[in-house]
Amino acid sequence: MSHDPRHVLGRLGERLALEHYERLGFTLLARNHRTRFGELDLVVHDGRTLVFAEVKTRRATRGAVPWDALDARKRRQVRDMARAFLAEVPDRPPAAEIRFDAVGVLIDPRGRLARLDHLEAAF
Repeated sequence: MSHDPRHVLGRLGERLALEHYERLGFTLLARNHRTRFGELDLVVHDGRTLVFAEVKTRRATRGAVPWDALDARKRRQVRDMARAFLAEVPDRPPAAEIRFDAVGVLIDPRGRLARLDHLEAAF
């Protein structure tokens, strides 16, 4: 496990995003799943929908915008990673829908959740 502050912050954001999905009735299928295109943050399923969630975590400072890093290149990369996941994990549960979500997490100076924004079908 990395102790780099950015990795620690990212893991915290992913944990908070996963807890949010679990409150919504989703089950975790994969976390930090590595593909040849990169790493998927979260893959969750609710019995009908398979969600590939890109989690962006930032410190809650004035002007902090988690979505800054979710540009067209990153969205294309997430789609490529999702295609690889679908090909590599044939024993996943069936899904009527596939969705790409974005979850923005802001963490206050004490390390607590300040805000969580969940954009369903973000791209």
